[in-house]
Amino acid sequence: MIRAAAIRTVLAAAAATGLTPAPAAGREDLGIYGRWGAFRDPAARRCHAIARPVRPAPPAGRAMPDQPYASIGFWPGRQPGGQLHLRLSRAHGGAAGPVLSVGGRRFALIARGVDAWAADQRMDAAIIAALRSAEQMTISGRTAGGVGFADHYALRGAASAIDAAMIGCAVRR
Repeated sequence: MIRAAAIRTVLAAAAATGLTPAPAAGREDLGIYGRWGAFRDPAARRCHAIARPVRPAPPAGRAMPDQPYASIGFWPGRQPGGQLHLRLSRAHGGAAGPVLSVGGRRFALIARGVDAWAADQRMDAAIIAALRSAEQMTISGRTAGGVGFADHYALRGAASAIDAAMIGCAVRR
């Protein structure tokens, strides 16, 4: 039962990013690992490890317009490591950027609306390294109205999903 729920959660996150593994679209499922999934889209030449939060911050009295997710993307021939992308449960609007906490480390991210990224490749690499050994991560921030929010992610399976995505999009020589 838990495995089926985890698979539904990961597939819903993949659908939110347009990464649903659909044979007609040419997308391939690289595997489900705990609460994380890995997918390859050969047409777009990209691979992603992706998950939905276990506890997103619900907007007061209304449905979330976009489903939050965390993704590590890989593109063959581009930067050697992966790139973090977070879809937030609420649009960030605070003066300071959102903060990602992973295994006791804190990273100040860059945000635009409901999307957040690492500031540079070095930060991406540090975040991915932290994800590999931590049990959970939390992204927190403030809306333009000053309301705080936090999205919590379980990291069981993250390292395997990241590896599957990285290998799935390795440049073949």
